[in-house]
Amino acid sequence: MSSSLIDVIRQHTPAPTDSPTGGREAYGLLTALARVSDPRDPRGVRYPLASVLAVAVCAVMAGASTFAAIGDWVDDLDASAWGRLGFTGRVPVLTTVWRLLVRVDAETLTAVLADWLCSRLSAPPPVRRVVAVDGKVVRGAVLPEGRVHLLSAYDTSTGVVLAQVQVAAKSNEIPAFAPLLEQVKARLGGLAGVVIVADALHTQVAHARAVAAAGGHLYVSVKGNQPTLFTQLKRLPWVDVPVGDQHRDTGHGRRETRTVKALTLQTPGGIGFLHAQQAVRITRTRTVAGKRTRETVYLVMSLPAADAQPADLQEWARLEWHIENRLHWVRDVTFHEDAHR
Repeated sequence: MSSSLIDVIRQHTPAPTDSPTGGREAYGLLTALARVSDPRDPRGVRYPLASVLAVAVCAVMAGASTFAAIGDWVDDLDASAWGRLGFTGRVPVLTTVWRLLVRVDAETLTAVLADWLCSRLSAPPPVRRVVAVDGKVVRGAVLPEGRVHLLSAYDTSTGVVLAQVQVAAKSNEIPAFAPLLEQVKARLGGLAGVVIVADALHTQVAHARAVAAAGGHLYVSVKGNQPTLFTQLKRLPWVDVPVGDQHRDTGHGRRETRTVKALTLQTPGGIGFLHAQQAVRITRTRTVAGKRTRETVYLVMSLPAADAQPADLQEWARLEWHIENRLHWVRDVTFHEDAHR
């Protein structure tokens, strides 16, 4: 995958259309950022908060990955560009930008920018929206209580980070899932019909209950952290289940075949996971440099077979990797996020 900012942005450019922007009114970046609460004392304020935040957003989109680079980007602008950003006569120095940015509430800023991006999408929403949830440790950022650990919800159809919360110190991603889900609901106006895909850490009964209560559907892998459920899935009569979908890929010196089998869970006793409608087994066979490996992954899905065919289950399982390949990877390689302190 290219680390070019142009390639990254072009990848998610909405398709042209004459229809309104997804049912929302489009508005400018400065208008959006004006919704962020100003943490400063009103006395002595020299620069509009929205303008300072717009400087940071635009500089990062242009490739700046440090505060010094943001300062250089501002210095290179001409007077007309300063005016379009909302400055009159002078622009803030680097230390002013830094002092303000570290005081702004990060979750509020994330929500404001996500709403702004969603307002500018011109393509119609997909038939089935798939949101990938995953966590990432920002390795370079260390707080007194430990490293910064973020849990994000990524819309795989648009590339927009719908929500992001910081995982509490001495905790893990599981308690952070509920507040993240609330933010996603607010951003999308509900979760009706939305598929949430996540790794095995989020194969939790409480998560399944919360997603179902909001009208959404949970599609998660099952591993050793749920030993009883994992054993139940392995013991299902997979040998008698026909292949539902098979996909072959070649590239980067490897050949890969992914085979999906799905089993409706309406047998006596079912399995021990709330709202599970289907058990899924995906077998990945990969050949690299003549060496063949085989991996079997088990998943549970809360949509019935009528609404989630094997080809859908294949695609949605692949979409979970988008948050790694199109978000975390870009943040690390393009924006050097792990180097931030």
